[in-house]
Amino acid sequence: MIRIVTAATLACFISATAFLSPNSPALAQGGSCKNEAMSKDGKPLAGAAKTSAIKKCCETAAVSKDGKALAGAAKNASVKKCIAESS
Repeated sequence: MIRIVTAATLACFISATAFLSPNSPALAQGGSCKNEAMSKDGKPLAGAAKTSAIKKCCETAAVSKDGKALAGAAKNASVKKCIAESS
């Protein structure tokens, strides 16, 4: 019984840590979405693939200080600023 409770408690801590971590590893390290534009091989993307990857990263990173997703003009401004910084 104690093993089950211990395992359940450990699982709760691990899942809580995963949910509370920042959205993007690059943003957690203080970098930009430019660092995220890499292929599966680890090579930097180029052209339309790079633009698409940066845009997707910026849209994912558009959250408020409370951790809630931004919407409307606030999201557009945040994404625009992020793309400008990453290009």
